[in-house]
Amino acid sequence: MASFEIKSGALVSLQDLRPSSPFFKQGASLRIIGKLHKYSLETGLATVIDGNDVLKVSTEHLRDLTFQVGSVYQFIGELLILPDNEGVLQARVGRNVDGIDLNLYHQSLLLLRQFQANHLHNPAT
Repeated sequence: MASFEIKSGALVSLQDLRPSSPFFKQGASLRIIGKLHKYSLETGLATVIDGNDVLKVSTEHLRDLTFQVGSVYQFIGELLILPDNEGVLQARVGRNVDGIDLNLYHQSLLLLRQFQANHLHNPAT
């Protein structure tokens, strides 16, 4: 019997999802946050933005989540890279996180990466 492991989503900002980024890999399990720019009920595709960065999110596997343009959402899923090098997150989890301070979120993400870099290189500290 084949074993299937669901990986936790690596915390990334939309800015991290450029083709030159180490996070921009086919099937990478990611956790992103962004403001809903548009949503198509017919295709199940959401477009989220964070500043000037944009990502499409496939919501076909999500249930009981209503979408409102202008609200902030967090998604966990796997990155699908299309032939034109565009990334689409295949969301398996989604939630509305209206009220989150995005500046504070980005600051905490930077601090987390600094901490991880220091402790991965110096595990004894």
